[in-house]
Amino acid sequence: METNSQSSDVLETDDDVPAPAQVRDDTSASIVSVKGLKENWQKWSHEHQEYQKHNPFSNNSKPSVVVPQRGQDDYGKPLQGSMTEQRGKDAHTRIYREVQELCEVIRNIGEHRDGDLDGKVIAVEFGKLFEHYVTISNKLVGILLRARKQGLVDFEGEMLWQGKDEHTVITLLQ
Repeated sequence: METNSQSSDVLETDDDVPAPAQVRDDTSASIVSVKGLKENWQKWSHEHQEYQKHNPFSNNSKPSVVVPQRGQDDYGKPLQGSMTEQRGKDAHTRIYREVQELCEVIRNIGEHRDGDLDGKVIAVEFGKLFEHYVTISNKLVGILLRARKQGLVDFEGEMLWQGKDEHTVITLLQ
């Protein structure tokens, strides 16, 4: 009868049952990593839900932030401190450098002409600039349009086309 009482004692106590970490070392590592994965997933899920609350394109939640209306200063601008704002700033910096490089190329290959500002104006024909600049960048026309918008260069017409506008004069203003 002692055998039955001993066996019933064993069944009632959990001291003899090995813990998962005592079974094998690699099993405990997998249990810890699965727990860590679960916690990381839940953390990411919570952060994503919070982000979606601010996302104006999200269908499953209402934005808790007041969305700027047309005419306000922040309308059409990314959230301050966001990665989108940083990418925009980086793009403006790259474009600014390209515009400055274009002006330097015009100074180097352009010809001095008499003008009404300070006596000398630097100008170059689009065809000559295109031939020289094609080794630097394939965005010459876009950069010229940006430089004209900033008041650094001037030329006739709305757009410049290779072949058609070869003799259009581009004047460096500054």
